Amino acid sequence: MSTGPGADSAPAPTDIPVKSSMFSSLKIRNYRLFATGAVVSNTGTWMARITQDWLVLSLTGSSAAVGITTAMQFLPMLLFGLYGGVIADRFPKRKLLLTTQGAMGLGGLFLAVMTLSGNVEVWHVYATAFFTGLVTVVDNPSRQSFVSEMVGPDQIRNAVSLNSANFQSARLIGPAVAGVMTAAVGPGWAFLANGLSFIAPLTGLMLMRTSEFHPAPRRARGKGQLREGLNYVSKHPELIWPIVLVGFIGTFGFNFPIWLSAFANGTFHGGSGMYGMFNTLMAIGSLVGALLAARRGTSRLRVLAGAAIAFGVLQVAASMAPTLWLFVLLLVPIGILGLTVNVTANSTVQMGTDPEMRGRVMALFMMVFTGGTPLGGPLFGWLTDAYGVRLSFALGGIICAIAAVGVGLMLARAANLRLKVDLRKGQQHLAFVPRELATAA
Repeated sequence: MSTGPGADSAPAPTDIPVKSSMFSSLKIRNYRLFATGAVVSNTGTWMARITQDWLVLSLTGSSAAVGITTAMQFLPMLLFGLYGGVIADRFPKRKLLLTTQGAMGLGGLFLAVMTLSGNVEVWHVYATAFFTGLVTVVDNPSRQSFVSEMVGPDQIRNAVSLNSANFQSARLIGPAVAGVMTAAVGPGWAFLANGLSFIAPLTGLMLMRTSEFHPAPRRARGKGQLREGLNYVSKHPELIWPIVLVGFIGTFGFNFPIWLSAFANGTFHGGSGMYGMFNTLMAIGSLVGALLAARRGTSRLRVLAGAAIAFGVLQVAASMAPTLWLFVLLLVPIGILGLTVNVTANSTVQMGTDPEMRGRVMALFMMVFTGGTPLGGPLFGWLTDAYGVRLSFALGGIICAIAAVGVGLMLARAANLRLKVDLRKGQQHLAFVPRELATAA
């Protein structure tokens, strides 16, 4: 890790093993409170997300409308994401999260009232999604960087992995509960459950012991803090290229609300139950990926590039699946690989960033990862409506795979490595080796 904003670029210490068990960060009381509250609110969030997508598709019959809903939720991150990082570095993160989590709960309750009263229209969903996105601008970098303050530097990678496992566990429960609830009593009750679920993280935050935090230095109000964050990242290629890669993955590869709803509604002629099943299978894969990441003692950049390439290739394969059972079979490994990319990139960036810069750097990370959705969502929604979901899904996978190859080569160059090709029998045919070794060979 560099010693300050002006330090020379150096590879992040992501290949140094750290002794930890799969659930080691849960030994820390504050993090246990955080994780317990998060699994409840994440379940509510997934209930609302699945119900929201299906409600918009039911009201409009348009995949493009689902894409617009997704875009409205992530547009604020694209426009204002870096400012959220400045705020996260300037104010106590626990107090920020109490504010943002409460605001998200109010947004969920508003949509519940409109739906239960029978007055819901598509623009209500758009407005709620945009409001949630505005709150997320501050919530995301605050929550991401707050993890290190709860667990300390030795447990960052494990805690980041468990956060993802937490989110994906809720993804297993939320869609199933939402499907049953929507079928039995209507979508409004799923939105109500989401709004009330934020009571759990608010309670957890209030019960935390502030004396046990590992607080990062806070930055005083001043000019040039946005530029300072961007300059910091620009001097560290081991930060730049993982952020670039997740930008491609987020924009072109994570449009699953559009693709899975279209496959369920059109290609395989199912309904909301099939859409929920697709999301559950993706969640199973993502949960497995998160737990495998939690067991790893390192966050190797070659794992990042390799998983991203395989993620794109499997998307292309799934787009051509002729039968439902084959499509379903491919969703689990796609979930594993997508989560591996996300967790590896996240922990690599966090571990390679100085504490006083972490809020701004993670804001850039999340802005790039989710900020591309306002572009990718409508684009792939339109492609799905105009040319079919198979072409749309395949194009997303092709772009992700090509981007991953390019980023992998740039990361190797930054680490002074080059690709060595050896076609001799019994030898490793492809390997990255130090430049001088490759030249000698």
